[in-house]
Amino acid sequence: MQSADLPELGCYGLAGHSASPRDLLGEVAEAERLGLGAVFLSERFTTKEAAALSGAAAAVSERIGIATAATNHNTRHPLLTATFATTVHRLSGGRFALGLGRGFDMLFDVMGLPRVTAAQLEDAIGVLRRLWRGEAVVGHDGPAGKFPYLSQDPSFDEDIPVILTAMGERTLEFAGRVADGVVLHTFFTDGTLAKAVAAVRRGADQAGRDPASVRVWSVLATVGEHLDEEARLRKLVGRLATYLQGYGDLLVRVNGWDPAVLDRFRADELVAGYPGAFDVIGTTRDLRHVADLIPREWLAASATGSPERCAARVLDQFDAGADGVILHGATPAELAPVLEAYRRVRPDGFDGLPRNPGRVRR
Repeated sequence: MQSADLPELGCYGLAGHSASPRDLLGEVAEAERLGLGAVFLSERFTTKEAAALSGAAAAVSERIGIATAATNHNTRHPLLTATFATTVHRLSGGRFALGLGRGFDMLFDVMGLPRVTAAQLEDAIGVLRRLWRGEAVVGHDGPAGKFPYLSQDPSFDEDIPVILTAMGERTLEFAGRVADGVVLHTFFTDGTLAKAVAAVRRGADQAGRDPASVRVWSVLATVGEHLDEEARLRKLVGRLATYLQGYGDLLVRVNGWDPAVLDRFRADELVAGYPGAFDVIGTTRDLRHVADLIPREWLAASATGSPERCAARVLDQFDAGADGVILHGATPAELAPVLEAYRRVRPDGFDGLPRNPGRVRR
């Protein structure tokens, strides 16, 4: 039975790490059956290539929105990125949004790629939009690179939204200036979420844009008590611990958390010598140990407990100003009890949202 659409809610495809990209086909079909409004696709340089996953999601769906969240502009030539986006845009009937992000400096360093800057992103987005409008880009020399001649098709007039992933205040304001949508980060407190939304709106206003025209997606770790203990530990404790391993300073700073706690976490004997990401290789014993290192109030920036409690936390995201909520870390099947509870408390006013996750109006 097909459930009524919830365009204000989304999920990630292949949440976390996956060695079986074919699982995405069933996940997208299930997400659409459950009424989720959008599926977001992250990229990892293993078996999660964004263009392939986007095409697969479009091919097995009819209604659900699709977005990369995120890929990087510097890992593909801009003409290839433009072609990828146009292809999935048409394949999906206009349900696709191209999501870009800053990525990780250390990874780009070892790959031999330039680190991503806001100037590069703005320049790259401008080039893509010109190509989608059917323009030829001639003699371009800007932060994103030198391109003697770029062209897709002069008949093109493609309306493809661009989404940016963002965490820090300056990046959020920048996203408000240049993007159609913004995807925030997991484990934002409600106060941090409200400040992030305000920064996006402020950036849009400073650029002379309608602040309400930028669709802001909160990302809410959703780990209900109906999951077994190992799954709950991996999806909640393991995921936050992995973020703290990789870019804990930024997450702690934006949330106003105590950096001394992060220092103690990193100095822990298990954490300091850990050979990989906790959400990938952590054993139940490891994750229980790490859980004792992370304050409860840090883990509380999530949706946990009963389906009804998780649904209430979704409402908190809207109260803090988000336009949409990505239920993070769980498969559509794992989210089913939460969605059932959410429907009973769902606010009015969302039915008019477009299916494309980068648009706020039809």
